Amino acid sequence: MTYVEAMEKLAALGPEMQTMRVGATVAPRKFSLEHIRALLKELGQPQTRFPSVLIAGTNGKGSTAATLAAIVHSAGIRTALYTSPHLVRVSERMRVSGATGLEEIGEEAFARNYFRVDVAAQALVERGELPHEPSYFEMMTAVAFCWFAEQHVELAVLEVGLGGRLDATNSVEPLVSVITDIAIDHTQYLGNTLREIAGEKAGILRENGVLVTLAQHPEANAAIGEAAVRLSVRGVDAARCLPAARQGQGIRDKGQELARNRYELSPEGEVLHVDSPLAGQHQQRNIALAIATAMELRSNHGFVITNAAIEAGIHTTEWPGRLEWVASAHHAPVLLDVAHNPAGAWALRAALAQLPESMPRTLIFSCLADKPIEEMAQVLLPLFDSASGDLARARDHVIVAPIQNPRAASVEDLLAAARELDVPAEGASDLPAALLRAEKVTPKDGVIVATGSVFLVGEIRPLLLAEREP
Repeated sequence: MTYVEAMEKLAALGPEMQTMRVGATVAPRKFSLEHIRALLKELGQPQTRFPSVLIAGTNGKGSTAATLAAIVHSAGIRTALYTSPHLVRVSERMRVSGATGLEEIGEEAFARNYFRVDVAAQALVERGELPHEPSYFEMMTAVAFCWFAEQHVELAVLEVGLGGRLDATNSVEPLVSVITDIAIDHTQYLGNTLREIAGEKAGILRENGVLVTLAQHPEANAAIGEAAVRLSVRGVDAARCLPAARQGQGIRDKGQELARNRYELSPEGEVLHVDSPLAGQHQQRNIALAIATAMELRSNHGFVITNAAIEAGIHTTEWPGRLEWVASAHHAPVLLDVAHNPAGAWALRAALAQLPESMPRTLIFSCLADKPIEEMAQVLLPLFDSASGDLARARDHVIVAPIQNPRAASVEDLLAAARELDVPAEGASDLPAALLRAEKVTPKDGVIVATGSVFLVGEIRPLLLAEREP
């Protein structure tokens, strides 16, 4: 199987959360750990050949995973990182320590491992041991685990895809479980309350295991705490790795309006210098979780991770599309942020408060149809309201456009959300057209903010990077 053939077979499985076709009918896909376990057994249990850290949560789990993996890699430990979804390339999801850092899986390795997983899956279906072919995410997870095993990984940092209890990544037996901030999202799969959603996330805990987390909403705390007590889990509070109040405003680098997170900590008596490229005060919680997990790994699991490695890993973390400032010589800079739910929108709103009030702003907004469009619009669109009477906002614009995704919200629905708020907005046929329009109407001393979905950022980011090429 070639890489192109592997990509075609993967694409044929459809979006990760699509419904499942059974004969002539369409039924919701039922998540089950038994399916991924059967597949991994057929593959020789690759997930047992490396220790792992499993990270669940609604917001921040990818940032926490990327930061922790960078720390472990900086310590000279052969590290794997598995995240989802990807921005541009499927290969972004799986990385292993290499000469230049955490390097994406190559085309040959992906094709080889995908073929191996596909053969195993088909054999299980033919024998009746699987009711249907594995999902997109189950296939990707199995490919990652096979590659990590053949790469002799010493520690894998795994981001949960959806929920926790029934997620394919939960087929591992983690050394440490990490739970990041929890918010209302994916209610059709996880429940309608924070308590229900937190209960699903707490499914990554193990009996007599270890949990690294931070205090958050009382409902989430209660559900996580109950699960931890039931399983006799040892809790590690990452609060000691948070900066003191009013610290961490950082210093703006040349050409960038948003400050880096720069501050000092002394969680174990020795000063630790934090200098993260991840902007936004909300990232301090994710950085704290990564630091606390690294310290847990060195204190109780035999990993040699010095404070110097922690500092170096934080400094070199790469996690694009999260308050990413993309400068240009030809037009206003663009601020990219995935902000795919109301909690993410509030974090972006807090970051925008760092910008000069007089800076003209253009918002490019889109999201998936199954997201709370009205609520996200209420958080963000008033910040770009040219009809508000505020002279500072008189030159602002709001542009909406559909994402190239079957689950995309329509331009009509996006414009309707703007009309409900009496915020002037215009529609574009697609995101490239929206970007061109934004570049035209935004003065160079302004900023273009593109947000609302991972898929939006994944579509726009390559266009911006292509502009930089000679």
